[in-house]
Amino acid sequence: MKLPSLLLAFLFATSLPAQTLFTYGGKTVSSNEYLKAFNKVYPAPVTEKAKKMREYLDLYINSKLKIQEAMNRGYDSLPSFVEEYNALRNQVIENYMNDPESLNALVNEAFDRSLKDVKVQHIFIPYTTAANYSDSAVVKLKIQEAYMELQSGKNFDDVALKFSADPAVAANKGHLGYITVFSLPYQFENIIYNLSPGKYSTPHRSNSGYHIFKNIEERKAVGRIKVSQILLAVPPGSDDAAKKKIAAKADSLYNRLQKGDDFGKLAGLFSNDVVSSASNGQVPEFGLGSYDPVFEAVAFSLPADGALSKPFLTAHGYHIIKRGSLIPPSAVKNKRNLDITRMLVEKDGRINVAKERLYNKIIAKAGYKQFNIDQVMLQMFLDSVLASRPPSLGNPVNKSTALFSIGGSTKVVNDLVSYSIANRYKTDGSGLKPFNQLNDEFKKASVMEYYRAHLEEFNEDFNAQMKELKDGNLFFDIMMKEIWSNAQSDTAGQRKFYEQNKNKYKWNYSADAVIFYCGDDATAKTFRDMLLKDKSKWKEVLEGFSDKVTSDSARFEISKIPGAQKATAKPGAITNIVKNKDDNSASFALIFKIYPMPGQKSFADARGDVVSDFQDDMDKKWIAELKKKYPVKVNEDVLRTISK
Repeated sequence: MKLPSLLLAFLFATSLPAQTLFTYGGKTVSSNEYLKAFNKVYPAPVTEKAKKMREYLDLYINSKLKIQEAMNRGYDSLPSFVEEYNALRNQVIENYMNDPESLNALVNEAFDRSLKDVKVQHIFIPYTTAANYSDSAVVKLKIQEAYMELQSGKNFDDVALKFSADPAVAANKGHLGYITVFSLPYQFENIIYNLSPGKYSTPHRSNSGYHIFKNIEERKAVGRIKVSQILLAVPPGSDDAAKKKIAAKADSLYNRLQKGDDFGKLAGLFSNDVVSSASNGQVPEFGLGSYDPVFEAVAFSLPADGALSKPFLTAHGYHIIKRGSLIPPSAVKNKRNLDITRMLVEKDGRINVAKERLYNKIIAKAGYKQFNIDQVMLQMFLDSVLASRPPSLGNPVNKSTALFSIGGSTKVVNDLVSYSIANRYKTDGSGLKPFNQLNDEFKKASVMEYYRAHLEEFNEDFNAQMKELKDGNLFFDIMMKEIWSNAQSDTAGQRKFYEQNKNKYKWNYSADAVIFYCGDDATAKTFRDMLLKDKSKWKEVLEGFSDKVTSDSARFEISKIPGAQKATAKPGAITNIVKNKDDNSASFALIFKIYPMPGQKSFADARGDVVSDFQDDMDKKWIAELKKKYPVKVNEDVLRTISK
């Protein structure tokens, strides 16, 4: 499916007071609202700004019209849309929630997660690229394209190599190794631990960009480990000769250790890790997610205390490590272990002072009002109800007595009773909570409940993100219904469009060929050398390379065949290897037959281009109809002003 460029620019921010730039169907859009969207796609400085302003305005208006049409059709009230929107809201909201009542749940969650390790793979697309395009519609399109490719069945390795901006992806294909609780930020940990083995996540938005995680596999947690190391650092920019020299030195030290030389002495003399070398090479006890995944993998693979690794290379240099001791995790959920986990949770910042500050902010902003009620009488009434006794005669408190209000919502005694029934026992099993604690917890829970339900009013970023999600889903749904699905399924319309525009679909100088796509240059060279020996067995050779090489056999324009040129292309030729600078992949072709003369493409040959053009044609006609339904008027003076 062909997506119009920059179509997601409709991810509008809240309008700011400004001059009206355009109107459509009686609705107005300010210059500030448009500028905010434009600047996301075209960060300053912008060349030919006036031209880009005009071009982008057309896309922006078209998006507005389509979203308005979706609203008028009631797409936003459809049960499926509401369900999906609420699910997205619940997913996103956790990044903005600070709920002090979640401490006990977080402790138990962290303890349970500490019992297993997860092997993770990751695709990351940042808001800011080398071209400085920050948080633009292009970035969101890119992560959606990556997700669609995964959904179509493409290998995660290949999608990671193609899309991920992680500098290490070329070497690790997005593999992060094993992680455990506290290894990654909590928002990422949540996603990963909620995935089943073999499953990948939906795109996730963080403060730095978009992410897709995959749970490759799980294992029983390995715990924590103590090791000693010798590090021979490889200085940045070292050439191959320098690296070989350092590798040879590492091999020499390894041989000395095997012959009985003292590890601590050699670490003190030769290791470039200043901290550990001063302690005979001893590294502080660590768990997964603390160091380079390769380093951790080697450390935890050592079979016994005192075992020695062969020299191995990481981004820091060549390491030799010696296992000290392994500390396996405890699987017993007792008070001692939960208290240890609680300390780690608090140190990790999952529950911190910011939560209390947020609570106080909500109290002030939402208009909290405490009603005058005798706390002694309230406690007596609550104690009676919880003990299933009738309240004391003459007690002015009853189930309908108002306790406090927040944002226009009033909580009554019966709400406190319901809360107390479900939460009156201490989590450590030591008995009942005192009245003051229960009463305070109920107040905080009520405030946080209100905050969750009204978060858009408190947090502009969350409000903007939810508007983006809503508009984006509306746009996607109506485009899918009106254009994309119809263009794909209307074969009669496609054929009619082809017949009406046959002259557009011509073969130029072309050839029957098979194109081979290889994961890297070395694979391409090996595969090509094998083909040169016997071209007729290319299918058998291809089978031997499994998923390292894919192929596409068809008739192609010469210009679309990697390494092919008119002057050299001939039947039986194997073209030169062409490298892809973006992902280090490589491709070449085997040519079977040449078509030197121009010719008409059949509908089958041209279908890909026909569907794309047919879709564009449908979209243009639909936009023309929408502009009649929602007349658009642009204030050219305002446009000229903001274009300067």
